[in-house]
Amino acid sequence: MESNVRVRFAPSPTGPLHIGGVRTALFNYLFAKKHNGTFVLRIEDTDQTRYVANAEQYIIDALEWSNIPFDEGPNKNEKFGPYRQSERKHLYKQYADVLLEKGWAYYAFDTSEQLDAERKGHEEKGKTFIYNWHNRERGRLVNSLVLSEDEVQKRLKNGDKYVIRFKSPQDEILVMNDEIRGEIKIDTNVLDDKVLFKSDGMPTYHLANIVDDHLMEISHVIRGEEWLPSMALHVLLYRAFEWNAPKFAHLPLILKPVGKGKLSKRDGDKLGFPVFPLAYTNEKTGDVSRGYKEDGYFADAFINMLALLGWNPGTEQEIFSLEELTQVFDLDRVSKSGAKFSPDKTKWFNQQYLQTKSDAELTALFLPILEEKGISVAKSNAEKVVSLIKERAIFVSDFWDLSNFFFETPSEYDAKASKKSWKEGTAELMKELSEVIEGVSEFSSVNIETIVKEWITSKEIGFGKVMQPLRLSLVGAMKGPHLYDIIEFIGKKETLKRIEKAINEL
Repeated sequence: MESNVRVRFAPSPTGPLHIGGVRTALFNYLFAKKHNGTFVLRIEDTDQTRYVANAEQYIIDALEWSNIPFDEGPNKNEKFGPYRQSERKHLYKQYADVLLEKGWAYYAFDTSEQLDAERKGHEEKGKTFIYNWHNRERGRLVNSLVLSEDEVQKRLKNGDKYVIRFKSPQDEILVMNDEIRGEIKIDTNVLDDKVLFKSDGMPTYHLANIVDDHLMEISHVIRGEEWLPSMALHVLLYRAFEWNAPKFAHLPLILKPVGKGKLSKRDGDKLGFPVFPLAYTNEKTGDVSRGYKEDGYFADAFINMLALLGWNPGTEQEIFSLEELTQVFDLDRVSKSGAKFSPDKTKWFNQQYLQTKSDAELTALFLPILEEKGISVAKSNAEKVVSLIKERAIFVSDFWDLSNFFFETPSEYDAKASKKSWKEGTAELMKELSEVIEGVSEFSSVNIETIVKEWITSKEIGFGKVMQPLRLSLVGAMKGPHLYDIIEFIGKKETLKRIEKAINEL
């Protein structure tokens, strides 16, 4: 592998960053770091009609939260800056002129009405209109291949609107290589002559993309599968400029949970999961989209999940730190086929990471939730509760529902559990149990358990007849960790109070 690896993530600031974009950034980052290379962020904002003012900062914030920061980019190590294409537009015309001089491009003055008429005419004949070698020099289209030089200059001088189109070669089988998909062959006769530059002074994606990749010395272009149809044009542009092309790798799509079609925001809205890393508010409409961060996902779990969408390590291992991913990532193990997104698997990843967090870390996240509920508790006590409930949690936000009975007397009792566990004679048993508990001097979980078990055994009754209504009395439902840990935490006075309340209300 070349020592000077340089890769780029080049999103358009047209809205929030989809998780497919984050995965593209992640794979670029991992590839760069594995080879001691450079990860570049470039903002491709040539399409000003779709530009959204807060989208660029959202992209940067999303990469920072995901722990995949860029090495070079807007306002950071601008070795090849600027890194916004709108600030580089003075560069592109000169490169379009080079292609014109070399015969690889031409001026086209066709109006939108003329092109619409051509398309309609083709459709009436059952054909598809493609602007290329079939028709570019036959006189029906208005371009510099059929107009005289004087006429071309006259039109340019008069300020006529124009575009500069790439002149795709005819009758050639273009052989290309993709690092993921292998050899790809394209018949150049099927390529259309893409627009590279417009008379408003702005390049299209294709020209700006190639020029910037060359000037920024990008060694590998790792991007989404949706750009695979553009690969032929880009390879031809490198050839036309007589530049060395970077290596290309096109990543598979992230598919809907059902397995067909590209994952979209609509899928998330329908099935109840986010498709953006951070929550996003559309400045124009005011619409708010959910984010993984705000939904309670850990950044490292989110990244671990994304890494395994379309890539596999070749082992059974599923949990990877970012450092481990950097060590084992390889484009050779990226799949050619789409990767089905699983909301349940994503939750599983978060649950695994939650279990690896220390009780102290999780308590720091839990305390603000308790404060919102109006619960004042010592940090040590909150940490004790966290240690008892975290195994059952997927998110820190689950902690309250898993632990509210530690801090509040149940206001109601689960109806199904009440019917099942509170029978005739249960109230009398609970009164006797209250007396047993009141007599316990060393109020520790282990000691309380020993004494209560001895009492149940002496009564020669099933443990369920006591333990189920006891849990219902203390928790309000058949849930929660070890019952005697709950009793120790809430204390003797609260335990007896809750049993008495259940006796009176059930």
